[in-house]
Amino acid sequence: MKITHIGRICIGQDGAIWGDYLFRLDGDGRTAVYNLKEYNKVDPVYNLEKVCEFYLDRASEIMPHSNAVMFGTEYYDENDEFPLLYTNIYNNYRNEQDPMLGTCCVYRLQRDGNNFTTKLIQIIRIGFAEDEFWRSSINDLRPFGNFAIDRDTGKYYGFVMREGTRNTRYFEFHLPKYYDGEIDEKTGVKTVVLKKEDVIKHFDCEFHRYIQGACCKYGRIFSTEGFNGYPDPPALRIINVKTGEQEAYFDLVKYDMHIEPELIDFMGDTCYYADAYGDLCIIDFETKWN
Repeated sequence: MKITHIGRICIGQDGAIWGDYLFRLDGDGRTAVYNLKEYNKVDPVYNLEKVCEFYLDRASEIMPHSNAVMFGTEYYDENDEFPLLYTNIYNNYRNEQDPMLGTCCVYRLQRDGNNFTTKLIQIIRIGFAEDEFWRSSINDLRPFGNFAIDRDTGKYYGFVMREGTRNTRYFEFHLPKYYDGEIDEKTGVKTVVLKKEDVIKHFDCEFHRYIQGACCKYGRIFSTEGFNGYPDPPALRIINVKTGEQEAYFDLVKYDMHIEPELIDFMGDTCYYADAYGDLCIIDFETKWN
C-alpha cells in the first residue's frame, strides 16, 4: 500500500465523494465542500479552498455525528445532480433517553452554482439495536453502529463493535427506498425500522478498535478505526462482504500516519483518505480487485 499526501482540508468526521466534489462532514452537521480537481499535485501542505460550507437540514433538531457518510443509489428527483446522502447519528445522543442506536439520516442534496442545500427526507433505524443480536451486552462501549452502501448491489450494511464477544458484527439488508417508512410523529419524517427478519445475512469479523469512517467498493467495506497512536492505532481494515471475511489490516502508524483516521471514499478507482485534522491523501492499494 502506498499513501500520497495531496493537501489539507478542514477538520471533521467522515465524508463522501460524488463527481468532482468532496463533502467533509463534522459531528454537528457542518458540511464543507471541496472540488477535488483543484488540489495542488506538487504541494502536499496545500490548503484546498472550500467551494461552500453549510449545515445539514434540521441539524439543530436531529444532529448526525457523521461517523459514516455515503451516497446511495437513488435520486429524489430524476433531474437531481446528486443521489441521496446518508449519514449516521452514531453517539451524538448517547446520554439521552433514546440514544438512537443504529440510526441513519437520509438527505436530498441540491446545488445552485456554488451553493449547496439539503433536506431531511428519511430516517433509517435498526429495530433490534437493544437486542443481543446487535450488541453483545449492556456493557458494550460503542453499540452505536456504522453503515456503508454497496451501490453496485443496492445493499445496506450495518456493523457494530461487540466488546463482550470481542468481534465486529456485520448485517446485510436491502437498501430501503426513499419513499419507504411511516411518518414519525416526533420528527415528521418517514422512518424505516429494519427488523431481524429484514437481515439478509450477518457475519462476525475481527474486533475493530473504535470504528471511524467507512465506504463500500468492489464488494468490500473499507473501515477506518483507532485514535492518535497506541494502544488504539489509526488503522484500516478491508472486509469482503461476499465471503464475510477480513481480507486486510493496515496499521497506519507503520506508514507514518499517527492522527485519528476518519474520511475514506473513492472517486472512480482512486481512494481518498483524510484524518481528523484534515490531512488529505490518496491511497494506492496496489491490488487488482475482483
